[in-house]
Amino acid sequence: MILVQLAREFVELFGSLAILFLQSVYWTLHGIRTGRFGVKNLMDQMSRIGVDSFPMVAITGFSTGAVLVVQIGYQFTQLGAQRYVGGVVSMAMARELAPILTGIVVAGRVGSSIAAELGTMKITEQIDALETMATNPVDYLVVPRFWGCTLMLFFLTIFTNVIGMIGGSIVAVNQIGLTLTTFVDSILQNLKIQDLMGGLFKGLIFGALIGIIGCYKGFTTEGGAEGVGKSTTGAVVLAIMFILAVNYFLTVGINNFNSAFLAS
Repeated sequence: MILVQLAREFVELFGSLAILFLQSVYWTLHGIRTGRFGVKNLMDQMSRIGVDSFPMVAITGFSTGAVLVVQIGYQFTQLGAQRYVGGVVSMAMARELAPILTGIVVAGRVGSSIAAELGTMKITEQIDALETMATNPVDYLVVPRFWGCTLMLFFLTIFTNVIGMIGGSIVAVNQIGLTLTTFVDSILQNLKIQDLMGGLFKGLIFGALIGIIGCYKGFTTEGGAEGVGKSTTGAVVLAIMFILAVNYFLTVGINNFNSAFLAS
């Protein structure tokens, strides 16, 4: 019975998230068609979501690139394979670590913020007030946050890759004993465009998940201040779980696509 109940709850959650996603797409197209798409609201959300996240993402990317070089560099140097250090680190960052770590950082910072903000609006009946003024809450509140998360995760993933390679190069030169030319040449020879594009595509999907889950948790908040706290925590936990689970299927799909259509 417990498994049946968990399965039912998961199906209901997945269905609710899918409905909210489709509503967001509908109101996006409706706003573009009617010329009333809230560009200013979107830019505000992109600034809050993306620009304000740069410091945390920079620290995460720099430290990850540096640690990867430390872990890999010594072993590869002992095996005489130091010319592969940059390539291996860059592929690991581009394919998996950059989108996943960026998604987790943004989920913790932005997903919780969205859930808390919308949850407070739900508890104080501000969302109901929007409906009485003939303003659709999904159009006004969800769409800019959804697209802000989606677009900024794409750019933040690029930023994480760049900062990670800078951190890796500094450690490679000063601690492992590689030359900067060797490190950069290894990246250029081994990192492929499909590796970068696959990671950036993951960033888009993770951003969409964070935006939709944060908004959903905010819209379904109940129980006053305690409910806001539960929604905030639930948004972060659920977003991270979805990111890690969906990443597997994205990895398999991207690898199969590359093997079928881009194999040299």
